[in-house]
Amino acid sequence: MSLYLALKTLHILSATVLFGTGLGSAYYSWRAWRSGRIEVIAVTFRHLVFADWAFTVTTAVLQPVTGLALAHLAGFDLTQPWLLWSIALYVLAGACWLPVVWLQIRVHKLAEQALREGTPLPPATYRYMRWWFALGWPAFIAFMVIFYLMVSKGM
Repeated sequence: MSLYLALKTLHILSATVLFGTGLGSAYYSWRAWRSGRIEVIAVTFRHLVFADWAFTVTTAVLQPVTGLALAHLAGFDLTQPWLLWSIALYVLAGACWLPVVWLQIRVHKLAEQALREGTPLPPATYRYMRWWFALGWPAFIAFMVIFYLMVSKGM
């Protein structure tokens, strides 16, 4: 297997894991939140935080490394519009994801505390979830556009 094919395979697989983990995390956290059950929210967000660190961080690092290596091996000029847009959208998605991770950690801790103390979720939790939801959309849309740009290569 050539280096290019190995990198391309790794790039596609890590993109799949990155997007799939994000979409799965969004689905399960939203379902847990909509349940209104503090114990479900606490457990789901504990697993969500772990999944973000185990899967999202590793694939988020692999994506630009393999992407830049592929562009170099293929002889692409990094100033091509489709590559510039892909990089900018990736940075945007990352800028949305970093606060989302912090919000998920906060929601998890507040749900655990409410569960331990037998109290309702504090108002801050609801505010965090509104921000979580609002930040998820630009990241999701950015990744959809990036996939299109990667497949079409600006053609």
